[in-house]
Amino acid sequence: MSILINKESRILVQGITGRSGLFHTRQCRDYGSEIVAGVTPGRGGIHIEGIPVFNTVAEAVHYTRATVSMIFVPPPAAADAVMEACDAGLELAVCITEGIPIRDMVLVRRYQEGSNTRLIGPNCPGVITPGECKLGIMPGYIHRKGKIGVVSRSGTLTYEAVKQLTDSGLGQSTCVGIGGDPIIGMKFIDVLQLFNDDPDTEGVFMIGEIGGGAEEDAAVWIRDNMNKPVAAFIAGVTAPPGKRMGHAGAIITGGKGRAEDKIRTLEECGVTVSSSPTRMGEAMLTALGV
Repeated sequence: MSILINKESRILVQGITGRSGLFHTRQCRDYGSEIVAGVTPGRGGIHIEGIPVFNTVAEAVHYTRATVSMIFVPPPAAADAVMEACDAGLELAVCITEGIPIRDMVLVRRYQEGSNTRLIGPNCPGVITPGECKLGIMPGYIHRKGKIGVVSRSGTLTYEAVKQLTDSGLGQSTCVGIGGDPIIGMKFIDVLQLFNDDPDTEGVFMIGEIGGGAEEDAAVWIRDNMNKPVAAFIAGVTAPPGKRMGHAGAIITGGKGRAEDKIRTLEECGVTVSSSPTRMGEAMLTALGV
């Protein structure tokens, strides 16, 4: 099994006519994902790479029975694209777009109240269920089907962790990049809950970074609820306070969000924490007792 997406997922791409949208649509389709529609306002009625393009998400869902959206809409319009996906009743929206204003995401989070649409991102690499469906910008070839779930705030570190897991003989059930912005859709706990309930996920690797308190919240949840081994890596041990490191959310403010605090809390809650980004695969093996 897997979480969020599988080979049955029917995908529409918001922003398919843009350069990035079209490039990654091709990559996802080549991986085996079922791309059934594209959406670009004003471009409805054309076909790109044999994929029909519609003016609205609602229209695309009506004619193609799409269930999932992958969003490559530019930052000024990306929040509206997410809300349109919610209005259409999609199961999942994955927003790859980077640079969405925080104020826009505040509106999106409020708009989502009462919606059944799950949101991954923004500013994320996406989601992949190896061997079945790729929804995002990650390199598909490093993934192998297996029983380790991966959830991460970082795109590049996700790829590094997956490569190490694969090289260690540990395939993945699903890998989820939740995004590095201060305001995002699904958080660590939301994804951990899904992995905990998935009978075919036997362990989870979590990647966090400085800034905010999501990792500490997840650690306490793991201690109180998780019935599967969890290993983790926290990036930013050497980051100076007050300096943003890559992601908009990766900044230590008010003395909070330090890597050392996150690592200590995770270890106190029973999580095996990797001491180096080069030893993430080893940490997962240790957590599994291998």
